[in-house]
Amino acid sequence: MDWLMVAAGLVLLLLAGDALVKGAVNLALRLGIPALIVSLTVVAFGTSAPELLVSVDAILKGTPGIALGNVVGSNTANVLLVLGIPALITTLHASGGADTRSSFLQMMAATVLFMALAFTGVLSWWAGLVLLAALAAMLTHAARTAHKHRNGAAAVDEEEVEGADPRMRGWKVVAYLVAGLIGLPVGADLLVTGAVSIAETFGVSETAIGLTLVAIGTSLPELATTVMAAIRREADVAMGNVIGSNMFNLLGIIGVASLVGPIPVGADFLGFDLWVMLAASLLLVPFVYWGRDVTRGWGVALTVLYVGYGVTVLA
Repeated sequence: MDWLMVAAGLVLLLLAGDALVKGAVNLALRLGIPALIVSLTVVAFGTSAPELLVSVDAILKGTPGIALGNVVGSNTANVLLVLGIPALITTLHASGGADTRSSFLQMMAATVLFMALAFTGVLSWWAGLVLLAALAAMLTHAARTAHKHRNGAAAVDEEEVEGADPRMRGWKVVAYLVAGLIGLPVGADLLVTGAVSIAETFGVSETAIGLTLVAIGTSLPELATTVMAAIRREADVAMGNVIGSNMFNLLGIIGVASLVGPIPVGADFLGFDLWVMLAASLLLVPFVYWGRDVTRGWGVALTVLYVGYGVTVLA
């Protein structure tokens, strides 16, 4: 029954997350926001919505380990799996553009800030406010960039963004948004309840479950979006989705979750999992700065690294 709840929760999160992305993307593109900016903000936030609902629900249920493990595990999975698996299908030809490099620097700054706050031992309400303030600064920067694009009469190529449909009617956009907003909390509740029960049954820590099972499940929207971007040979959109999602995870999700309740950070977490997340983030440097393609060889290496990490966490 517990595994069935987890499976049902994952399916509902995937469907609801996809609906939210479609609705949000088409709403944003109707406002004339360029594709890359949409990928870094609207799509990234939409695909991070499952992590947000799962983390908040975990705090409310008194299992903060799942909330913390979910975010850190999702960020690690976003790099190693969400880029690794699509690269097994087709090579991602990265251009290493200026917008992507700027966003990567913001992601690394968010990672360092999060780690510094984590080393205080407890992510409390004041840490949440700091993280949310950093998120507000990032969104302000993205808004200014979008404004510059509009002033420069930059064309919006809707084909570059997964979920974009220039023929979608207004009522359908609203329907997708409503379906996503309703389905996400229900799916999150099913997933967290089932995951906690599984952890108790097998004697696995809540944090380990959050770092693996829950993290992979809530990263499925990012994976689906990136696979489609890879098939369409839009590597910058795929990279933007990963970078943007990681920023939202650290700043927005933990920011909100820590306002709901304090999140203690264990010694094992500080000594291993945070550093794995940082190392995974740094693996993006060759693609972002040097324009290296994410080849099938890289895809195999990234996927194997994640499998090794998962085995280590659950051991």
